[in-house]
Amino acid sequence: MKKIVLLSALLFTACTAFCQTFMHGAGITVLVGSSTGSDVTVAEGVTYFPRFNFLETEALSVSVGVPLSVGISASGSYYSSNSGYYSEAGSIGFVANVPLIINLNMGRGSTKDNSDRYGYFVGAGFGYHHGDFITTRSDGNTGTESINSFGPAANAGFRIGVGRAHRNIEIRLSYMKGLNENKANLFGLAGSFNF
Repeated sequence: MKKIVLLSALLFTACTAFCQTFMHGAGITVLVGSSTGSDVTVAEGVTYFPRFNFLETEALSVSVGVPLSVGISASGSYYSSNSGYYSEAGSIGFVANVPLIINLNMGRGSTKDNSDRYGYFVGAGFGYHHGDFITTRSDGNTGTESINSFGPAANAGFRIGVGRAHRNIEIRLSYMKGLNENKANLFGLAGSFNF
């Protein structure tokens, strides 16, 4: 009988510790990117962040998620003349940023049961980014180039509780460093509502 009680307690503890709780949020984002031989590109768009908590305690959780961001990029290249600055080239394109991130979540928003007023998180992973950049060619002319990049990604941010349930407002900073030949750097700032 002791073995059955001990096994039941162990099973209950393991199920509680390694539960999978689905949480998600949506909001707006601004992405700033640059690549080797290109000008800085700014993109505005929307973000959706689904995540699964695979380890939970009363105070924190560890989650895996995909903070997907899609948007429209705008970039321009300018040259100087005696009479002022003139636009030489401009581009509007599509941007998609898809990192896979493992986060350590503490305080508000770490679990559905955590009722702290504030919370924060930090995490790292690997990401993929597609974006249109204006590049300067060897002949001095400019052109638009679609760049696909992948590399390590990181994010950090904080959450502020709203209402009585686990809902919160989240502010997230992110960075991705491209490893392939174009060496893209991508910085992001997102604000979202988690429900």
